[in-house]
Amino acid sequence: MAGKIKNYYAGGNTAKGFHNLYDSNLQGLNRLFILKGGPGTGKSSLMKKIGSEWVEKGYDIEYLHCSSDNSSVDGVLIPALKVGIVDGTAPHVIEPKAPGAVEEYINLGEAWDARALAAHKQDIFRLTNQISQAYKQAYGTFKEALDIHDDWEKIYIDNMDFTKAEQLTTKLIESFFGKIKLNKKSDIRHRFLGAATPNGAVDFVPNLTGELPNRYFIKGRPGSGKSTMLKKIAAAAEARGVDIEVYHCGFDPNSLDMVIFRELGIAIFDSTAPHEYFPSRAGDEIIDMYELLITPGTDEIYADQIKPIAANYKAKMKEAISYLAKAKELHDELEAIYVPAMDFSVVENIQSFIAAEIRELALVNNQ
Repeated sequence: MAGKIKNYYAGGNTAKGFHNLYDSNLQGLNRLFILKGGPGTGKSSLMKKIGSEWVEKGYDIEYLHCSSDNSSVDGVLIPALKVGIVDGTAPHVIEPKAPGAVEEYINLGEAWDARALAAHKQDIFRLTNQISQAYKQAYGTFKEALDIHDDWEKIYIDNMDFTKAEQLTTKLIESFFGKIKLNKKSDIRHRFLGAATPNGAVDFVPNLTGELPNRYFIKGRPGSGKSTMLKKIAAAAEARGVDIEVYHCGFDPNSLDMVIFRELGIAIFDSTAPHEYFPSRAGDEIIDMYELLITPGTDEIYADQIKPIAANYKAKMKEAISYLAKAKELHDELEAIYVPAMDFSVVENIQSFIAAEIRELALVNNQ
């Protein structure tokens, strides 16, 4: 039987710039292959092929998706083997903790014709600079959107019952954990459930929560305490030794969008746009923060203030996404220079080498 695939992001294009959570997801690996090489050198294809091999063998794998290219992955992990392969080029440069013993650099640049690339040196410089500028514009515009979002949040924060918020959080903590106290340290992984991409907002909520029997859909408005509640619930889980998957907001990485306690079969997540979902089966439950915690009639009383804020926020987000799309377009142009200069038979040999190394590790694991 084929294994299962878990999809998420370990890096994101956010209002704080590119935010990197790779270290959290690579902890505990015994072997990590770090791929180096320019655009179009086949890094994503190599990782997908190796991932497919092990899924077909019945192993669960994790794909770390690329927030800058919807069709690419930045990493593949095989948790049962404690093995991973990642793209170690900017902006997610991976610093080895135990070079040689755990991490190994793999240079796909061995497969390119340097002379052919030298003929396009000026175009490479130009495109690289333009890509950098497009990301700078995207991050700056996301920051403007976040400032607008803060104004939106303030309306609801000023109309929130903090005592009720504390009571709700306490009630959920007791419901989730009861008297649980596990005799181990909590394993905590920090990730993104979604990302701002060249194609707009993308998320993997259905994939990440699909097998969990209990899902809590948090509804509410900006500033209604969703992230704060998730942080407190996560802290309570850590104090009890429960393993936690912490999913940060792909727009503001200081906020949380979801926490999963997989060993307890529980997910609780912000189920508002752009990752809005609704209960679809037994075990699904809505927690409406607006109904429970916000002064009744707040939406109506402040409608004249909220409407322009919401419109400005939406416009800024659309503008920021357009810069990501521009960066992707420029990146495609850069790839078009590198691809003809590549000898992909060399890449295939590198892939075969990595695949053989992983198979050998699997044999050692199974002895």
